[in-house]
Amino acid sequence: MQEISEKVVRGLELPAKGNKVHFFSGAKLQGKKAPAGFGVRVTASGTKAFVLFHRVAGRKYLETLGRWDENAQGGSLTVRDAIVKADKLVKDLAKGNREDPRPERTRRMEDGDNPEGLKIGGAYDPDADEADREQKHPGLLDMFIERYCRKEAQLKSADQYASTFRRLVAPDIGDLPVFGEGRLRRSHVVDMLDAIEDENGPVMADRTLAYLRKAFNWFQARDEDFTNPIVKGIRQVGTNSRDRILADDEIRDLWAGLEIVEDVPACYPRFVKSLLLTTTRRNEAALMHSSELDDRDWTIPADRYKTAIDHIIPLSAAARDLIDEKPAGANGNSWFIFTTTGGAKGFSGFSKAKRQLDKAIAKGRAEAGREPMPHWVLHDLRRTGRSLMSRAGVPADHAERCLGHVIGGVRGVYDRYAYLEEKRAAFDRLASLVSQIVTSAVRS
Repeated sequence: MQEISEKVVRGLELPAKGNKVHFFSGAKLQGKKAPAGFGVRVTASGTKAFVLFHRVAGRKYLETLGRWDENAQGGSLTVRDAIVKADKLVKDLAKGNREDPRPERTRRMEDGDNPEGLKIGGAYDPDADEADREQKHPGLLDMFIERYCRKEAQLKSADQYASTFRRLVAPDIGDLPVFGEGRLRRSHVVDMLDAIEDENGPVMADRTLAYLRKAFNWFQARDEDFTNPIVKGIRQVGTNSRDRILADDEIRDLWAGLEIVEDVPACYPRFVKSLLLTTTRRNEAALMHSSELDDRDWTIPADRYKTAIDHIIPLSAAARDLIDEKPAGANGNSWFIFTTTGGAKGFSGFSKAKRQLDKAIAKGRAEAGREPMPHWVLHDLRRTGRSLMSRAGVPADHAERCLGHVIGGVRGVYDRYAYLEEKRAAFDRLASLVSQIVTSAVRS
């Protein structure tokens, strides 16, 4: 008969990495017999917890009963207490008294006080008022910042972590659940990093990846049900450049999808269309402000443009139609154009709205008996706009200036002409071609 005792648990060897479960089915201690599936999970860091392997409706569960009370970081169960708890659980399962067989910690992390479950998060704004913050539930990244960066490790870079998560991570993956259906996957992280590289450069993308890896490793050490989606080789500088542009039928599908998409902010269809018609980056358009606009032009100030130079975008009539609306609830003459807060803040929540848009596009293509649309990201619209300019006969030099690209060499140093009217003509040609495409007058 296998034995189990405090001494036996104390002597269990630590695995080199990860964790290992030692099963003690049928072992006795002080007259109490451990049920089948009873075991002790030991992690590489030295934590020991009691578990019970069981099945419900044919599905396997390895349920955590609680930590051993002799753990350095504390615990609540002696060996005998754990056996008693496991025995009661087995009897409850046999009687059908357990309607929800998920381990307690999993239930708490997935549900908790938030009916939508634990999210990736990272959206807490230190400048938001208390009422606004109370409406939000802390996500995984918020927990990492408060519990690890500020309390456990007391990192001097805690504010930098928080700022990076809030600006670059939360708008893309912050609303994704940590567990269950629709949870964060590796592909979500890859798409986000591609967008960060496109808009902020490879150094910022690599820094964000490092921060995320640390946060996910921290949470994985705390919760055995979480698996870090970031693996070695997920990103290699210089190999992630994209060349995707949308074909004519895909642009038509996009416009049609924007007409029927559900559960997105009212500003979202206009926002997406503006990305193509102004060939701007996602965050540049999302933070478009009334103070940056005049009757004909949009000037993105240097302090929020990638090249650190003011970038003037002459607005076509089609582009102006997208941004002339004053947001409901906006006061005075100062507001963000694309907003869900009455002009107080620029649009965010890119990932959630994009998933809804993809569903709408997929629905339209399925109804027409067509294959799903190949994977695309919002930044592909900037690249598509540049390609359409060439197709519309815009000189390459003018098109590059429309995108705000810096002209190199001696010419870039001495040629200070603004090319404003040439850019205006280029954006007008782009708008005209897009209009022809979406009305099916032009076929690729």
